[in-house]
Order: sequence, then C-alpha cells, then structure tokens
Amino acid sequence: MTEIIGILSAVASSSLGGLSVGVTRLVVGSTDPITLGAFRFGIGSLLLLPLAWRHRARWPNVAALAPIAGLGLLYFTLFPVLFNASLIYTTAARGSLALSTLPLLTMLVAAMLHVETLTRAKTAGVVIATVGVAVALFTGLGSAPSTAWRGDLLMVAAALCMAFYSVWSRALARQYGAMAYTALAMTFGALVLVILAWLRGGFAATVSFGPVQWGVVGFLGLFGGALTFLLWSYALQRTTPTRVAISVTVNPIASAIFGAYALDEPITVNLVMGLLLVAAGISVASSPSKEETVRI
Repeated sequence: MTEIIGILSAVASSSLGGLSVGVTRLVVGSTDPITLGAFRFGIGSLLLLPLAWRHRARWPNVAALAPIAGLGLLYFTLFPVLFNASLIYTTAARGSLALSTLPLLTMLVAAMLHVETLTRAKTAGVVIATVGVAVALFTGLGSAPSTAWRGDLLMVAAALCMAFYSVWSRALARQYGAMAYTALAMTFGALVLVILAWLRGGFAATVSFGPVQWGVVGFLGLFGGALTFLLWSYALQRTTPTRVAISVTVNPIASAIFGAYALDEPITVNLVMGLLLVAAGISVASSPSKEETVRI
C-alpha cells in the first residue's frame, strides 16, 4: 500500500507539473526565467514553512543543512532557470517531451550511484512510457520554431538536475519528512532566485502585469511550487527514485488534456493511445521484481 501511495503521489505531482508547463508559456514572455522562478518558489516556500512548523516537523541540525541547501540550489534555483529558459526557445509540447527523458536519466543516475538496481521491468516501463509520450505529442512536433533545439537541450539539462535531486533526496525526505525537507530545500533555492532577480531588476516587469499574469504567478506558487514538489518529496519517501521519475511522463499528457478542456484543442487518437501507453509503462515499471535492490 505504501508503494502505491508513493506512485499515486508522484502521478499527482507530475499532473500538476504538466499544467505548469502550459501555464508558464502564458507569462514567460512578460518576465525572465529567474524572476518567474523567484515568484514560483518564493510563494511556495512561504506556504510550506508555516505548515511544516505547525505540524511540528523534525527539523535537521546545522550539519544536515548543507546537503539540503545544496539540493535546494540544484532543484529550486538551477532547475527552474533551465526549465523556464527552455520554454522561451521551444514549444510546450517539445519541452514536455524533452522533460520526459527524466525517467531514463534517473534510472541511469540511480544505477551509477549504486542507489537502485537497474531491472528489466523498470527499463521496459520507462521505454514504453516514453514511447507513449512521443505518440501523444507526435502531431505537434513538426511546427516547432527554428530555435527549438536550444530549448530541447536546456530542458534535458533541467531533467538531469531533477534526476540527481530525486536520487539524492530520498534519504533526506525519509529522515526529516516530506514537509520539512521540501520547505527547507525550496527556501534555500528561492532565496538565491529572489536575490538574483532583485539585482537584475527583474521585479520591475511586474508593473505591466495584469490579472492574467498575476493569476499565473499565484497558480505557479501554490500548485506549481508548493503542492507539486511536496507531493514529489512525499513520493520519494515511499517508493524508488525511478518509479517516482517515470510518473513525469504524465506531464505532457496532462498538458494536452488541459489544452483540450480549456482551449478547445481536439483530443486526438494519438493522445488516447499515448495515455494508454504511459499508463502501461508506469504499471510495468511499478511491478515488483526479484532483481530489485534499493539502498537507503
């Protein structure tokens, strides 16, 4: 049951992440990647810190703050800058597909660091789910701008940051709890982003923000920041990094479904087939295996 809860938490996190990809495209042209990240994770940390304190979370000692701060800078400073910058050059569909390399990267990183065994079931599941994403987005990949390759590379670099964070975070999330760990890591990352945005004059762009832009900022802070990454850490407490990472293949599917609902975009046969393949891939990767070994 614990394993299932972890996988469902990861799927919920990735679904919110999928919405965040499309929503980010609405506002990324009105500001810059650093300022947008400062808003997203600044608001997220302001929401999570009081909750962690109220729930009497187990706070780490001073010595443990260094690795948490390092992972916070990796995931909540470098990752959002790369993520937001990639969407300046490429489309949401291509960006989502590039981000879907995360399960493969996580599986390889976990095996390289001897944290998790690379099993046939996980490998097959990752391949099936990634093919599902490609099938779902196939019709939208041909209309990309000429600079799309830059965005694709930036998104793969962001996925690599996420892979290392997922592997290294598992022990800390289990030791201190998802709430406290996520709140502290996000706060460290957000502080750096806020300072950088302030020094660069990034917040000056907010004078031209209208209701749409502020609504997007609020959504990214509450759902794309606090809730998405809290669920991700919660999932890492309960299942392996690869099984958490494979849920990111839900990300572009969620974007496409949201587009169909909110923007009257058609639900194509490709989307339905891709969704079924993603579900099959997650199911295969989540199946128990005698080959599996996970080191805490």
